Amino acid sequence: MRDHRTILEQAPDWGYTDVWTAESAGPDAFTPLALAAAWSPTLRLGTSVIPAQTRGPATLAMTAATLAEVTDQEVVIGIGASGPPFVEDINGIPFREPYRRVRDTARFLRTAFRGEVVQGDFDTFSIKGFQLSQLPPRRPRVMLGALRPGMLRLAAQEAEGAITNVLTVEDVPRVVKEFRADGASKELIGRFFVCPTADRDLGRLMGRRVLTPMLMARTYWAFHEWLGRAEELRPMREAWLAGDWHRAQVLMPDWLVDELFVHGSPEQCREHLERFVAAGIDTTIVALIPSPEFGDGLAGATAAIRALSPNGS
Repeated sequence: MRDHRTILEQAPDWGYTDVWTAESAGPDAFTPLALAAAWSPTLRLGTSVIPAQTRGPATLAMTAATLAEVTDQEVVIGIGASGPPFVEDINGIPFREPYRRVRDTARFLRTAFRGEVVQGDFDTFSIKGFQLSQLPPRRPRVMLGALRPGMLRLAAQEAEGAITNVLTVEDVPRVVKEFRADGASKELIGRFFVCPTADRDLGRLMGRRVLTPMLMARTYWAFHEWLGRAEELRPMREAWLAGDWHRAQVLMPDWLVDELFVHGSPEQCREHLERFVAAGIDTTIVALIPSPEFGDGLAGATAAIRALSPNGS
């Protein structure tokens, strides 16, 4: 983790404005952001996203407020519903009422960040009384991980933006329509897997490896059902449910890999991301998938990030 300093210190010069984290089974979401605040204080900091269930609401509020204390830039706390594998299977926390838990957590955080006392019965927890003893100079913003209409509209009503992912450029207007149904002009962020490689076969192979387990997860399968892809992806899903993971990968259509997984030369990758912006995404997050042509380790990651930079460095 300490080796990321060299990348983060140079990122603003390359045209990057933000640094975002996530959580699975590696680094937590907040420690890297605290380091980024120290190493590169001009970058906006955000989580994309953390489960609403795995931290108590007061702990989450205190952590976010502390992070906002150590940077002059904006802090965005992106929270989401997650799923049983992360919440229940590895954290031992019952996965119940995810929609309501996200809504309640967003309400708690926004109230706490205003410096108000939070107390009373929410649908998914009860608070006897909590108030941040020290407010940061700049209030953190709360955004929701959102895919389908219910969560997109919740983000528009109860949060300050939405974070979406695993969608095509053509899907963006449909997501925007739900998110902006009440005319809200809040920020819509997209998180995209990006693999800068001129080897199309390698790009598709990496895309299938990354996307197959995601598309077969309950949340993303429901998302793509809503987008109208259930029949086209049904053979892939049947293979997955039968335990044939390799065949499920093979059955993922090439066109969908190319649209969901940003790959190609750095210039082609930038053009693909720009199409997402033109379609309605306000901010694009690059989730880098390294490719061999840039080399291994820190040097390779640095070269790839620089090659993908908005400045085209």
